[in-house]
Amino acid sequence: MSTENENKEPKKKGSRKVTIILGTILLGGAIFGVTEYLHYKNIENTDDAQLASNIDPVVARISDYVTAINFKDNEHVTKGQLLVQLDDKDLTIKEQQAEADLNDEQAKADVSKANAASVQSTLATSKDEITSAKINYDKAHRDFERYQSLYKDGSVTQEEFDKYRTTMQSDSNQVDIANKKYESAQKQYDLALADLASSEASVNVKQADLNFAKLQLSYATITAPASGIASKRAIQLGQLVGVGSSLLAVVEDSVWVEANFKETQLSDIKLGQPAEVTIDALNGQIVQGTVSSFAGATGALFSLLPPDNATGNYVKVVQRIPIKIVLDNKTPAYKSLRPGLSVEVAIKVQ
Repeated sequence: MSTENENKEPKKKGSRKVTIILGTILLGGAIFGVTEYLHYKNIENTDDAQLASNIDPVVARISDYVTAINFKDNEHVTKGQLLVQLDDKDLTIKEQQAEADLNDEQAKADVSKANAASVQSTLATSKDEITSAKINYDKAHRDFERYQSLYKDGSVTQEEFDKYRTTMQSDSNQVDIANKKYESAQKQYDLALADLASSEASVNVKQADLNFAKLQLSYATITAPASGIASKRAIQLGQLVGVGSSLLAVVEDSVWVEANFKETQLSDIKLGQPAEVTIDALNGQIVQGTVSSFAGATGALFSLLPPDNATGNYVKVVQRIPIKIVLDNKTPAYKSLRPGLSVEVAIKVQ
């Protein structure tokens, strides 16, 4: 009997251990399952995401030869930094010629302005002469009328009466002469103003030519449109580049995430929600981000051949909406990020 009891006790102890282990595993699995459920219930994630940035093409705006290249491949450049210098000798000469033409037209305009001022002074003098002639005529007319009455009474002689009549007629002629002189001066003044306006218009044309020459000259100096990495160099020293030729591209420093979420995930995603971005290229390092904006349409509509569901052969496919996620640029890993790298995004929706 004692032997049988001894054999039963180890079996009971072994079964208890198995039960405890199984119970522990089940409990751990349940805890893990509940934890994962609660975790993913509050998170929307996707692995259809990549880093993006602005890539600014640098193109030639004039046709000329490359005389200097002041950057290296994949070198960081700052906004406004000189990248490429084109031959500007011809453009400099054209600028100097345009400036000389402007100075010549400006001198002609100054002469026209002085002439207009002189004619205007003559016009003012002519107007004063009309006023003076009218005053003299009015006085002579009054004298003539008075002496005409005296002559009828026999108080003055014929000679005295004729004298005042002649004076009145002379003053009347002076008024006519002053009026004609004023009209002539007015015409000359109008012509002078027209000549001045023509000269000033010519000055404006030459000024525009000079501005255009300066603008063309400025195109010979090509600078960085933004701060970033100079990439995709496509020029060599001495190369003749044409208008619109691509010289290089500048990948801007700012980087964000374009995450393509399924339409069935969008109901709980809101602007401003925090997101965790896992970087594949950095061994799964996490960078914090924030939901910034939603695209205006699904990615399919932006494709080269957007779908047309009115053809009759319709198969419902879950669409994806690109969502922009801005990253925390204070993270040390931020400087290592490059557009195009694959990432995984998890947005905390609750």
